[in-house]
Amino acid sequence: QVRVVESGGGLVQAGGSLRLSCAATGRSISNYAMGWYRQAPGKEREFVARSEWGGTAPHVADSVQGRFTVSRDNNKNTMYLQLSSLKPEDTAIYYCVADVTPPVWGQGTQVTVSS
Repeated sequence: QVRVVESGGGLVQAGGSLRLSCAATGRSISNYAMGWYRQAPGKEREFVARSEWGGTAPHVADSVQGRFTVSRDNNKNTMYLQLSSLKPEDTAIYYCVADVTPPVWGQGTQVTVSS
């Protein structure tokens, strides 16, 4: 059974950086896609980034293009999200999801960006 756990969130000033991690257990991530979503207070959960398997290029949402980078280390069974040039509107809980059947979500990690 797949399980994912996020880490790396915290409080950072605008313009700063963070690296989020999503560690998976129960099955190798080398044969399934994973993604990042976020949910800000009072808003719906939104797509942030997706890391494919098998060599397909990763994809990030237009709203974070050029600032966020998604990557994975199959040997460590971990996906990462590098957040740079952070803005107050990036404040949200960031969730990791394993694209298996059914999808498996983590508990989330809080990112707070102060102005």
